[in-house]
Amino acid sequence: MTGAWLQSWLFSLQHSGPYAIALAFFAAYPIVTSIMWMITALIFRLRWEDADVDATARGERAWPFVSVLVPAHNEQTMIARSVLAMLRMDYPAFEVIVIDDGSTDGTLAALQPLLGDVRLRIVHKATNEGKAMALNDALPLARGEILMGLDADAEPDPLMLRWIVPHFDSPRVAAVTGNPRVRNTGSFLARLQAVEFSSIISLLRRAQRVWGRIVTVSGVVAALRRSAVVDVGGYSPNMPTEDIELTWKLQRRHYDVRYEPRAVCWMTVPLSWRGLWRQRLRWARGLAQVLRKHADVMVTWKSRRLWPVFIESSLSILWSVCFVFLASLWALSYAIGLPPVGASPIPNLWGMAIGTLCLLQLLTGVLIDRRYDRGIVRFLPYAVWYPLIYWAFLALTTVRALPYLLKAPAREAVRWSTARTGSAS
Repeated sequence: MTGAWLQSWLFSLQHSGPYAIALAFFAAYPIVTSIMWMITALIFRLRWEDADVDATARGERAWPFVSVLVPAHNEQTMIARSVLAMLRMDYPAFEVIVIDDGSTDGTLAALQPLLGDVRLRIVHKATNEGKAMALNDALPLARGEILMGLDADAEPDPLMLRWIVPHFDSPRVAAVTGNPRVRNTGSFLARLQAVEFSSIISLLRRAQRVWGRIVTVSGVVAALRRSAVVDVGGYSPNMPTEDIELTWKLQRRHYDVRYEPRAVCWMTVPLSWRGLWRQRLRWARGLAQVLRKHADVMVTWKSRRLWPVFIESSLSILWSVCFVFLASLWALSYAIGLPPVGASPIPNLWGMAIGTLCLLQLLTGVLIDRRYDRGIVRFLPYAVWYPLIYWAFLALTTVRALPYLLKAPAREAVRWSTARTGSAS
């Protein structure tokens, strides 16, 4: 009786109007967005990226002093190599300030051999208060008006600052995010992420730059105008992703936020599914809370340039919900012997269209970014696994973070705990 009732209910549900709408959205969203992202990213590429420009051949100009801020918590395995790469940057005037946020390992000891360089300063905090608080505490100590925020596992390209700093010639520019590239590409999961950063994250930032607003600067590599950061109240300690929140606060104050793909910075990504789950869940939670906090932009005419990124971000969450709901429904239907509507073990027209456009998008991103990351092309064959495995994984993290759309941000500071498991290959 129960099986017959379940089969009848599933049959009725899959022949209802709401199910048809969900199915149409599930199929149309990745097709429309892939086409839109590729076209706008190519516009950015053709308009703003010039392969013949040399960062060292910009003529005589005054290079402003830059303060590089490096918040760190339990980073003994990576910090020395990263800071050494920062000190080797080809830029005439900068300092590196490492903010040790209550580390309980050998982070400070790892930095001792580098203290002979007068450009390196260390701020030690006895208590772990979180990344945002560490950055806020460093603001009064920085000598530069331009702040270069780098993660403790980041290795910047020597010319990174020469690509980023000229953007601040415009007084409206408050932030410029660089191009993070995956350094530890020795595993299947890491190579998937390397393709993702070219074909999803980097491609999307190019597209959003054409729209006029971007969802977030990369916390791993982002330059900021200190006066603008102070103007919006600094970093928000109670938000899981302080970089997304700061980006929205700056853009709501009508500052310009830019993307500079030539400012390359190498980073370490999680090598385990558990580590990746924790990272992406935090990103999803942070985006959900930022969208909740700034939902009023949709009824504020002065914030209309944020409408495209707010709508696209909201639709991406809705698509993840559809993905998980429909996949669960189809699995249940197959389990009880009822062929589901809209799903087939043999790829159909919609499935082939979605898969083809996904792979074309991945190819476009890799080909655009190969000039900055020559090795990325050899990981292109891993792209076939992206829609099969990675989509489901990311959709699950998004759905898991949905309750944070309903929760107000915490009152206390969000503390961090870092565990680097990536090799430095």
